[in-house]
Amino acid sequence: MEAQVGDRIVIAAEVAGGHERRGRVLEVIPHPWGDSYRVAWDDGRESTIRPVGGTLHVLEPAARPKAGRTQHPARRRHPTTPATPA
Repeated sequence: MEAQVGDRIVIAAEVAGGHERRGRVLEVIPHPWGDSYRVAWDDGRESTIRPVGGTLHVLEPAARPKAGRTQHPARRRHPTTPATPA
C-alpha cells in the first residue's frame, strides 16, 4: 500500500534486531521509479525516504473525503435557502 500525506507509517528495521521507525508523512514526492516520502519521525527528526518493497506499512491512514460524497461549492445550498423544484 502506498502512503499519502497525513498517514502514520512504520518503517521496518534495516537489520535483524534493529529498531523500527514511526512517523507521519508530510509530502509524497512522485518519481518514475517509485515515490519518495518526506516524513516527520516521532523522535522529532525529519527526512526524505524511498522505502524498498515491504518495508513501509501504513499504521493509521489520514482522514480522507469519501468518494462521491463531495459536492462542487457552487452547487451547495445555504441551509436556510429552500430547494427549488427541478
